[in-house]
Amino acid sequence: MAVSAPAAREALAAIVGSAHVVSEPAALGGLAVDGATPRWAARPGSVEEMSRLLALCSREGWSVAPRGSGSCLELGGPPARVDLLLDCRRLDAIVEHIPEDMVATVGAGLSLAALGAALGRYRQRFPVDPMGGASRSVGGVLATGASGPLRFRYGQARDLLLGVRFVQADGTITWGGSKVVKSVTGYDVPKLLAGSLGTLGVIVEATLRLHPMPPASGSWLLSFPAHAEAAAFVAAALDSTLQPERLVVVNAGALRAAARPPAHAAVAVSVGSIAEAVQSQGGELARMGREHGATVSDVPEDFWLELGAALAGPVRLRLSGEPARLCRWLVEVERLAGEASVPLSALGEAGSGALWVSLGGAEAGGAWLARAVGTLREALSAEGGSLVVERAPRAVKDQLDVWGPIPVDSLAIMRRIKQEFDPSGILNPGRFVGGL
Repeated sequence: MAVSAPAAREALAAIVGSAHVVSEPAALGGLAVDGATPRWAARPGSVEEMSRLLALCSREGWSVAPRGSGSCLELGGPPARVDLLLDCRRLDAIVEHIPEDMVATVGAGLSLAALGAALGRYRQRFPVDPMGGASRSVGGVLATGASGPLRFRYGQARDLLLGVRFVQADGTITWGGSKVVKSVTGYDVPKLLAGSLGTLGVIVEATLRLHPMPPASGSWLLSFPAHAEAAAFVAAALDSTLQPERLVVVNAGALRAAARPPAHAAVAVSVGSIAEAVQSQGGELARMGREHGATVSDVPEDFWLELGAALAGPVRLRLSGEPARLCRWLVEVERLAGEASVPLSALGEAGSGALWVSLGGAEAGGAWLARAVGTLREALSAEGGSLVVERAPRAVKDQLDVWGPIPVDSLAIMRRIKQEFDPSGILNPGRFVGGL
């Protein structure tokens, strides 16, 4: 028999304390996930409390939606239901930092800003700079598979994840990867959890590989008269001996959002190294850029934070295709948006082929979007690419598959893994690929 609302609140309070349970309708309304308001919210302060909360949810059949900073809750399909929202921000300890090994184990609720401040005292860093900024939590970045421009040199967060401590749907505390106490046989658990949107387990701690902070750095913006010149420069840079940390294609709309001088297309580049190398590579980048018709200007380090404003529109898409065709996909998206007068800003990672597109205006959430998404997905499939609708109004999500088609065999494997990790289907139900 299901417990009553007062009894449920009492059970939650017995685990995390009354001050860390939210049950008031007004407060819960502000914690809604894609319009689905949770019945309760709880803020566990330890791994053990998280374990007890999930064990309770498992017994009662309550669905669970994990939350970090809340900056990426719009990612994924609409939830089938949300009974308990798990706020992980109290899990913010630096559990262990071994500077000589360049390894740190941290709580999932720790913000990137707090982690950066602690590591900075040792001239070390966790080189991940996702859109959304340093307020994002480590666990949220891992669960959503987030990345940013630094991916060009250092890879994604999952590439820097050595081990993970997580709580399974039934409350079992489990390790995967390094520092294995108890692992799940047969799986590379850290890679499995990264990007799974909390549908396989709730990450509570992560062991991270760190990198030294470069002694010096520099950033430049190269503005081009057309996409073709920008594409030619990117190809030349990728084929050169230069070693940038970031190499990002920026369209005219994104330049406006970042309050930069107008241009048809631009490429933003950063280099981190010793001062002499930064100066030398900066000079070579400027020379190559001018050969391709660019106007070159220095930009401050906080320029990279300003770029996040370019993706703040009500609809955001992520296209993944061949890196060499990044500018071609940008041109195609701009063509489709231009036909419907939809405002657009876009950022593309030159090394990975990932293109983020932010759309605004009334048409962005209407029938035009469904047609545009279908057109782009069909074209991208020819090169094994994909398109994910990362952000959209709930009404739009109800009309299309935000993740896109998945091969039948791959989806079958995902379903088997989901069944093994979460047989009752209580972890973020309906939000991941194929409605998992």
